[in-house]
Amino acid sequence: MKFPIGLSLTMTEYLLRHRIAGTKRYPLVLMLEPTHRCNLQCAGCGRIREYRDTLDREMSLDDCIDAVEVTGTPVVTITGGEPLLYSHMKELVGEVLKRKRYIFFCTNGLLMEEALGEFQPHGRFFWNVHLDGTARVHDEITGRHGSFQKALKAVEKALEAGFQVITNTTVYRETDLDDLEQLFTILSSVGVKGILVAPGFSYSEVDEEIFLTRQEIIEKFRVIRGWTRRFPIMSNPIYLDFCAGLRSLGCTPWGNPTRNVKGWKSPCYLITDAHYPTYEEFMEKTDWDYYASGRDSRCKQCMVHCGYEPTVVRSMSLRDAVRMMLWNIHG
Repeated sequence: MKFPIGLSLTMTEYLLRHRIAGTKRYPLVLMLEPTHRCNLQCAGCGRIREYRDTLDREMSLDDCIDAVEVTGTPVVTITGGEPLLYSHMKELVGEVLKRKRYIFFCTNGLLMEEALGEFQPHGRFFWNVHLDGTARVHDEITGRHGSFQKALKAVEKALEAGFQVITNTTVYRETDLDDLEQLFTILSSVGVKGILVAPGFSYSEVDEEIFLTRQEIIEKFRVIRGWTRRFPIMSNPIYLDFCAGLRSLGCTPWGNPTRNVKGWKSPCYLITDAHYPTYEEFMEKTDWDYYASGRDSRCKQCMVHCGYEPTVVRSMSLRDAVRMMLWNIHG
């Protein structure tokens, strides 16, 4: 199965509960950024540039736990920065698992092998290692020679230790599809559970020349979409249809709320117009109709998963539900 049966059932129960209650807007995945410190300066990363003035700060453990509680999402993505640099990471993971949430732990993999002993394999815990190409390409993007091999070794060690491991790849304008195919072949051969893939977002703090237009995204993803039978690609098929230009989807900017050292990031994981001290203020004061409409110029080229995969989940037809079920079982 693409996703554990427990996660599928938990998410289904969560969705039904909100639909029965008539909740208009509710989150699906909490994006938790306890620190923005990082041991890399990747070419396409907007975080360490946007939050360069607060890199010395981190969230308290209590604030992290409060964010998990107040959103109530079945899935918590722990990200950053490099979350393995967070002072209370072991305790945070333990507290989230205690609350029966699923964790996708996003890391660049450089500190992962040494950190494996701090964690235990768990059915709700997934390492999510970011790899943007084979060694030559990935090392160029990270700006550090050997970063690919170190991360890949950590993936292999984690799998040997019984952890569940997936990977995440960002597609840029200069991404060579032959190289990407080689990367996915390598990842499949070592036994990663799944591969997530999505186009990059045009951060204003980053050189826009590296990012794709919507038409360029469509051209690349029409090829990538054809690999789903060959590789364990976890990006859901309806979202891949959208990226390949075969389906229209609106954005659900509240689907993956982000909590970091400055508060609740509004409106979404990718765009920052404000930070609110509480989740209630974030939900009440953000003009969701405006951002969901796509009228904001910053949304023009965006096809990133954090805005559109929630749309797939919350507006799924019966036909889509059957397709998703069969995809999850058979691939």
